[in-house]
Amino acid sequence: MPLNLKGTFTYKIPEELLQEIQIGMRVLVPFGGKKIYTGIVFEIHNRQPETFTAKEIISILDEKPILPEAQLHFWNWLSTYYLQNIGEFYRFAFPSSLKLESETYLKLKPNTEINFENLDVNEMYLIQALEVRQMINVTEIEAFIPKKLIVKTINALIDLQYIEVDEKIAEKYKAKEISYLKVNQDVLRDNFLPEVLKSLDKAPKQKDLFLLILSKQQENENQPVKKSFVFEEGNFSHSQLKSLLEKNLIEEYLLQKDRLESFEGEIETLEKLTDLQFAANEEINLSFKQNINVLLHGVTASGKTHLYLEHIQECINNEKNVLFLLPEISLTKQIIQRLEKKYGKSLCFYHTKLTDFERVEVWRKVRNNEIKILIGTRNALFLPFLNLGLIIVDEEHDFSYRPREVSPYFNAKDAALVLANFYKSHVILGSATPSVESFYLAEKGKLKYVFLGKRFGGVALPTVELINFEEAQKLQQSKGQFSFKLIEKLKENLEQKKQSIILHNRRGYAHVVECESCGYVNYCSNCDVVMTYHKYSREMKCHYCGQKATKPAICPKCHSEKINERGVGIEQIEEELQKLFPESEIDRMDVDSMRKKFAYEKLYEKIESGEAEIILGTQMISKGLDFDSIELVAIPKADSLLYTQDFRAEEKAYQLITQVSGRAGRTSGEGKILIQTYNPQHQVFTLIRENDTAGIYKHFLEERKKFLYPPFVKLILIELKHRREDKADRASQFLGSVLHKYLPPECILGPEKSPIGKVRNLYQFQVLLKLPKGKNYQIYKDLILKSLAEFDEITGYHSIKKSITVDF
Repeated sequence: MPLNLKGTFTYKIPEELLQEIQIGMRVLVPFGGKKIYTGIVFEIHNRQPETFTAKEIISILDEKPILPEAQLHFWNWLSTYYLQNIGEFYRFAFPSSLKLESETYLKLKPNTEINFENLDVNEMYLIQALEVRQMINVTEIEAFIPKKLIVKTINALIDLQYIEVDEKIAEKYKAKEISYLKVNQDVLRDNFLPEVLKSLDKAPKQKDLFLLILSKQQENENQPVKKSFVFEEGNFSHSQLKSLLEKNLIEEYLLQKDRLESFEGEIETLEKLTDLQFAANEEINLSFKQNINVLLHGVTASGKTHLYLEHIQECINNEKNVLFLLPEISLTKQIIQRLEKKYGKSLCFYHTKLTDFERVEVWRKVRNNEIKILIGTRNALFLPFLNLGLIIVDEEHDFSYRPREVSPYFNAKDAALVLANFYKSHVILGSATPSVESFYLAEKGKLKYVFLGKRFGGVALPTVELINFEEAQKLQQSKGQFSFKLIEKLKENLEQKKQSIILHNRRGYAHVVECESCGYVNYCSNCDVVMTYHKYSREMKCHYCGQKATKPAICPKCHSEKINERGVGIEQIEEELQKLFPESEIDRMDVDSMRKKFAYEKLYEKIESGEAEIILGTQMISKGLDFDSIELVAIPKADSLLYTQDFRAEEKAYQLITQVSGRAGRTSGEGKILIQTYNPQHQVFTLIRENDTAGIYKHFLEERKKFLYPPFVKLILIELKHRREDKADRASQFLGSVLHKYLPPECILGPEKSPIGKVRNLYQFQVLLKLPKGKNYQIYKDLILKSLAEFDEITGYHSIKKSITVDF
């Protein structure tokens, strides 16, 4: 059921549906006595429930299963592994137009004689309403039949075969239809046309409109004339067209059209692989023959996409489908432009920014096997593939594959490996900076490690230089957040008509607005966080709940006017750059500046044309920019990337710096990376400078092993949230005591207040569980489920919001 409830539900199959029903079909079922939902058939069995009487399925909505069994097994695995309810995955996976919820339409069965003597009062009301309205939905029935009796009334009338569910109209999805016009065929027969034109002499505008449609129709018989075309071409009104339609000279008709436009241009052939790529390709082929999936570690601009294309082509030749996963929607534009030139209409894309109807169209095309290559974000894993042969997970390290704020929580990279197993297909995980967990799996032989260590065409990797900012400040060789050396390098790059990227991963203008007299800072009233000042919008913002406030002119506590901004946000860096380079075009790329529709596309075009000379951005800038003129990448405050409350902080810093560095010198081989830091001796910075890939992963794994973090242990985070702090605290203490009853104490960290104690007016407490890998993990996991079941038995804690994150 599409509900956040545990497990599946048992229903009785009516005799007349026994031969039709199959696993993976959608069925209409009553639930909770008053609602009707669309369920998915998960299992068909003959185990009659002993503790309750099973309700009957109302109707089947599909002629054949809408969901392959492999997908149902996949949902079940996700539910079991991530300790999430399977209904949550159903809600996440299906476009809402394919889920009917109390918008189910009913109609009278044709040619049925109704004996009113056998009906109770509610049944009579419904029959009378259907005789007047012909068709009615469940929500409308609530106006004249009590909610608790609706399902009983509908079932009784279905049993008597007086009414039926209208399956076609029940679906909310409607195909997009376009209006077209054509000249009536009778007008064109037997030289009738001169008479028609003569009759229109007194209405010259109608005559002009008629001739326009006629000429357009005869211009190309295979190209129908759009209704919108006649209003775009001439100064015609709807009344003039209406007159022609009433005179039966012009006919209007509708044609269905896909909402998703497909590529119409010429199809290009694949380029030849370089020797290095060819060797890597052979390694991939060999590992696929041995049924081992691949971790493709290729330095930036080494041609990973070229290798993807080879395997996509091979997959299509074998009449298999390909799923190409990307971490973010913004990256789909570039990859689609590249792939559609190769594969044309056999390519499609799927992500959350599509409308619900567009998602239904993609869903159906995949179900009918009309799409060969599907490019998508993590939602695309749930499409009903029939013969999936290859999954490519590009930028596999990216944390957009496992966003904690989206329910249900799962890691799309790990899920892709499991989905491939159900379809018996292959997986390529590609990245210039693989995650530590993937690198460790490759070390252990669970993945085949394939390394592309040189850029395509023998282009040199960018050189990395560390700037000691502490020293620059002492010698007074700095201005604001920039050392003189960094300013000089930016100037040189501008003089050479080259583009520069500056990375600063902090939104807003200042992290804190503080009173110098009493130390007052403006906290968000909904969250335990200090509000960030955004100078461009002249407001304080909470980046957790979105609350806004005006910047105080005087301190609300001591009324002092000494209000200062502390901490450096990206807007402050932009302001400094405008002062340093007033003649240059400086563009910013962050969440705030990219909110407007097509903002990303417009900036992309500015960079491509060379109009944008300095591009300043947060981590967004590290992805998808592939331009010839970018020669310099600067990170003025690199230390801020390292010092965060996260055991993955160093890994994330390395990945971000390396990814953004890869934007420089992709064709010239003269790229330069300037890292400005107070701590140039830090191991991560020195290993990046030396380009010591093996050394940096060895360092990460040693650190993780020393402090017992993944990939050496399994982590499960349990968070409890409530509006009352004391209740959330008591609940966490109780859960902690239950866990201590079943698990060794060294496995349990907490309970304690979360690093951010309150978000959106909910107080947060957490328990972190570190569990051993291997056979013991499943034993401990079962004990955790037992502990959670004990916690759920306490009715006083039912109002506590509980979230579980596995492998976060």
